[in-house]
Amino acid sequence: MAELVRQQHIDADVGYHGFGLQESDDGDLPVPFPDDFKQGVFLNNFPGRLDILSAGHTHTAAVTVEVWDGEPPKQDPSRWDEQAETDFESTSGEVAVWSMSLGRADDVITLADSGGSWRVRVSCAGRSEARALSEQEGTGEGVEKYLVQFWPATA
Repeated sequence: MAELVRQQHIDADVGYHGFGLQESDDGDLPVPFPDDFKQGVFLNNFPGRLDILSAGHTHTAAVTVEVWDGEPPKQDPSRWDEQAETDFESTSGEVAVWSMSLGRADDVITLADSGGSWRVRVSCAGRSEARALSEQEGTGEGVEKYLVQFWPATA
């Protein structure tokens, strides 16, 4: 059975309905964030980069990041508005959080001591509330919640 290695809580600044998780050592990435960001795709991956589509235009999302030593237990789909899985490659073992409007955040997510291949599952709740806030008041904080789970692709 897989075990949780580390857990981290971050606030992601969402702008223009999106934010990203990108390899921290991003100098050689062929498509850096936010180039080619696709509206309408909940989770989109590029080499060394994950784009996450929010339901709200501008707000702060609450993000819990978990790193596991194997595939974590499946999440109950009734708890989440959206879920998706994909692959992720890291050369450094660290991932930076990016905002469409503010650029790279100070937060860094540590996956491992060095690079490697990962699977990632992203789950999101609070999408309708984030959408309603964006349409009415403009911004919200922590209304949209994400769970991002990484585990070694070889697990």
